[in-house]
Formats: sequence, structure tokens, C-alpha cells
Amino acid sequence: MVKKLRYSRTIRISEEIKKIVSIIIMNELKDPRVPKLLSVTHVETTSDLRFANIYISTFDTESDNHEVIDALNNAKGFIRKELGKHLKLRYTPEPIFKQDNSIKQGAYMNKLIKKVNKNTHLNEEVEDND
Repeated sequence: MVKKLRYSRTIRISEEIKKIVSIIIMNELKDPRVPKLLSVTHVETTSDLRFANIYISTFDTESDNHEVIDALNNAKGFIRKELGKHLKLRYTPEPIFKQDNSIKQGAYMNKLIKKVNKNTHLNEEVEDND
């Protein structure tokens, strides 16, 4: 029973970190390497609340994702300080930014499915004409 309570608390804290980090990146971070079309897709906080893996996805195809992650990791001291102002925890988790490719992978899969459907439709038309 105790583990379930800790687990749900960790999930609640992770969701709160996700909201706060999104606001910090959008409104307070002034790094030109970080595009405005950026999404915090998921946050995983360790059970001891010392570290928070923050998964980032960019919608901007022109920006290099590795450069964006590097810029965010360079600004993690500022982001952690701002997190500490908003979170009422004994320890503020150290943010670790990681790249999330799920949106790009989803778009790629959608493109493949459309291509297969188009080819299937064309093959059906050819068979109907024969």
C-alpha cells in the first residue's frame, strides 16, 4: 500500500514538473537555440525525487534536436532554480533533458500507412479494370 502512495506521488510531481518546465521554457528561457515550437512530452522522476528525466520533442524541422537538448542541459541550473521556486519539496530534482522522437515516429508511421493505403487502392482499381 505504501509503495502505491509513493508511486502516485511521484506521478503527480512528474506532471507538475512537466507543467512548470513547459512554462519556463516558453516564457523565461532566452536561448536562441531553443525553438518556440517545443513540447515537454513526458517527465520521469526517480523515486527519491533527486532526478527528473524530461523528454523534449521539437515541432520545428529546421532546428537540430541535439543542439536543442544541449542548450536545455546548459540551462538546467536556471531551470532547476525556477523549479525550486514553484515546487515545495525538500530537494529540487535535477532536470536531465532527453530527446523524444515519438511525434516524428508517429508522423512517419502515418505517412507509411497512407502510402500503403494508396497502393492498395491503386491495386484494387487495376484488378477491377482487368
